[in-house]
Amino acid sequence: MKVLQFPLARITIGFILGLLFAFYLQPSTSAVFIALVTSSSIFGVLYFLSKNRNQLTLYFGIGTYFLSFIIGISTQIAHTDYFQSSNYIHNTAVFEKPQFISLTIREKMKSSAFSDRHLAIINHIGQKEQTGRIILNIQNDSLHHVLEVGNSLLIKGTLTKNKPPNNPNQFDYSKYLEIKQIYAQLYADVDEIKIGTEVEKNIWYYSSKLRTRIIRNLEKNNFNKTELNVAIALIMGQQQDISPDIIRDYQFAGAVHILSVSGLHIGFILLFVTYILKPIPNSKRGSFIKLIIILLSLSMFGIIAGLAPSVVRSVTMFSFVAIGNHLRRSVNIYHTLLVSVLLILLVEPSFLFDVGFQLSYIALFFIIWLQPFLSSIWKPKYKVSKYIWDILTVSFAAQIGTLPLSIYYFHQFPGLFFVTNLIIIPLLSIIMILGVLVMLLAACNMIPVFLSQLLEWSICYLNKIINAIASLEQFIIKDIPLHFYLLLSGYLLLFTVILWFKKPSFNKLALVLISILILQFSYFKIQWKIQTEQELVVFNSKKSTLITERKGENILVYANDSILKTAQKNSLLKSYRIGNFSTLKQKKRLQNFIFFNGKKIFVLDSSGIYPKNIKPDIIVLTESVKINADRMLQEMKPKLVVADASNFKNIQKLWKASCEKQKIPFHATGEKGFYKLN
Repeated sequence: MKVLQFPLARITIGFILGLLFAFYLQPSTSAVFIALVTSSSIFGVLYFLSKNRNQLTLYFGIGTYFLSFIIGISTQIAHTDYFQSSNYIHNTAVFEKPQFISLTIREKMKSSAFSDRHLAIINHIGQKEQTGRIILNIQNDSLHHVLEVGNSLLIKGTLTKNKPPNNPNQFDYSKYLEIKQIYAQLYADVDEIKIGTEVEKNIWYYSSKLRTRIIRNLEKNNFNKTELNVAIALIMGQQQDISPDIIRDYQFAGAVHILSVSGLHIGFILLFVTYILKPIPNSKRGSFIKLIIILLSLSMFGIIAGLAPSVVRSVTMFSFVAIGNHLRRSVNIYHTLLVSVLLILLVEPSFLFDVGFQLSYIALFFIIWLQPFLSSIWKPKYKVSKYIWDILTVSFAAQIGTLPLSIYYFHQFPGLFFVTNLIIIPLLSIIMILGVLVMLLAACNMIPVFLSQLLEWSICYLNKIINAIASLEQFIIKDIPLHFYLLLSGYLLLFTVILWFKKPSFNKLALVLISILILQFSYFKIQWKIQTEQELVVFNSKKSTLITERKGENILVYANDSILKTAQKNSLLKSYRIGNFSTLKQKKRLQNFIFFNGKKIFVLDSSGIYPKNIKPDIIVLTESVKINADRMLQEMKPKLVVADASNFKNIQKLWKASCEKQKIPFHATGEKGFYKLN
C-alpha cells in the first residue's frame, strides 16, 4: 500500500505500538524516562549527521520510528492516572473506612434500576489534595435535588474498587472502567451528601447547560419522550435515556452505529454548513471566513455531543479536510486520517482502546480504501441506480471492515444491514439537517412547533422502520464465538484478499495462501487447547445454584428444573458457551454427589442431610442450609468449602468464621466470584 510509504504512517504505527506496549506491559516510569532521553539524544545526533551523509538516512529513519515508539510509551504512562502519585488509588485508607471526599460532577451517566450514576472528579480526601475519576452512585429516591455538571459535593463514604466479573467469560466492566481511568465507585445516600454553593464552570459545564436548555425547550413543545431520546442520541450523541428495547431494535437491524455520533453525522454537518455559506464569495478573505465558521461549527457540535471518542475523531478529521480545501490543496484522505489519529491519541491515548473509536476508524478506512474498487465493478447509467449502488458499496465496505471486530465484541451479525442502510441513509440525511436546525433554534428558545413536530414524526417513522427490520430475527446470526487469534488472522486474510482482488499477482496470491494457513493454524491451535481442557465451574448465580462440567467442547449442566428448562437462553451459560467455543450437551437435575477428575464434590442443599465420614474434597453449600457448621466440618473434613449466591450473606459470614477456626479455605462466589476446578 502506497500510504505506508508516507513517513507519517510509519511514525503513527510506531506511536500506536508504543501505546500498546505501555498498556499491556506497564514499564516503570524511570525506565521510560531513561529510554526517552536516550532515544531523543540518538535522534538528535543522527539528524545532524544525516544532513551531511546520505548513507546515514536509513539510520535516521530507524531512529525516528524508534523515538515515536518511545513517545507512545511515555504518552500512555503520562496519561494513565494510576501512575500519578496524587491519584486516590494510592490512598488505602479511603478504601478501608469512611472519609470526607470532595468531588465535582463531570458527566451524567445512564442510571441503573437502583441509583442515579454520575462521573465525578475527586478534589480532596480529608485534608489531602487528591485526583482521579470515580463513578458516583446515588439512590434513586433519596435525592430530590437534581445534580448538575459542575456541582461540588462533600460526601462521607468509602470508595469501592472495581470488581472483576463474577462469572466466566462475562463482559469485564472493571477492565472497561480502568481503560477510562476509573478505578473505584462511591455509593452514597442523601444523608451523606452536602452540595456546595460553588459551581465549576468549564467546557463540560457549558456543554451540559446547552444540552439541557435544548432538551427543555423541546419538551415544552410536547416532543414525545421516546422520539426525543432518539433525537438527542442522533444529534447530540447522548444515549443515556434511550430505552433498551429501542437500542435492541437498532442492534438487530444493523443500525446501532447511527445512535453514536460519528463521521456520517459530522459529514452531514460539514455539507450543511458549506451549503449555507455558499453566498460568501470565494475570495481570500471570504474563504478564510468560511473556514473559521466551519471549524467553529464543527467544534461546537463536538462539544454539544459530549466530546465522545468517535465525535472527536470525526471533528478532527473533517477539520483537516476543511483546512485542506481552504488552502486549495487536494486532500489525501489517508494522510488526514493519520494526522487525526496521531493528534487524538497524543491528547487522549485511552481512546485507542475504545470500541466505538476502533469501529469508527476501521469503517472509515475500509470505505476510503475498498469502496472505490467496489464502485468500479459496475457503472450505473441513471442517477437513481448510481445513488443506490453508492449506498450499497459504502455500506458493504464498512460492514466488511468492521465485521470481524463486531463479531469479536458483540457475537452477532445483522443479515439485513444492506436493507437497513439503503432505507435509513436517505431518511437520516433529512433528519440530521432538520435536527441540527431544530437544536439550534431550541438553543435560542425560538423553535417553531411545526419544525419540532416534523422532526418528531421523522424519527417516529425511522423507529418503526428499524423495528420492522429488527423483527425479522431469522436474519440475525447470534452467538458467534471468535477468539482474539482468529480476529487477527481474519483481518490478515481480509487485507491480503482485497489487495489481490484490486491488483492480482502471483506474490499477492502467495500472501493470500499464507494468510489462509495462518488462519487455519490459529483455529486448530484454539481447538486443540479447548479439546484438552476439563473444568468444573460453580457459578455466581443469584438465588439459584448453577454448576457446569466442561470436557472439551461439551458442557454438562447441573441445576434445578427452572434453570434447565431455559438453559439455552440463560445469559450466564450463553457467555460461557461462546467464550469456550462449546455447546450444551447434557442437562441434569442438581444432585448431592459430583465426581470430577478424581475429586469428590458434595452439594449440601436446604435439606441439611449429609452422610458422615465421607470426607469430600469440596463441599458446596447452597440454599442457606440450616446446619451446625462447626460440627459438619469436623465430621466431613473437607479440603475446601464453596458457598454460592443462593445463600444469604449473613449465613455465609457464620460459615466463613467456622472455616477460619478449622483452617479450611472458604470461597464465597458473591465475594470472590465463580469457583473453577481444573
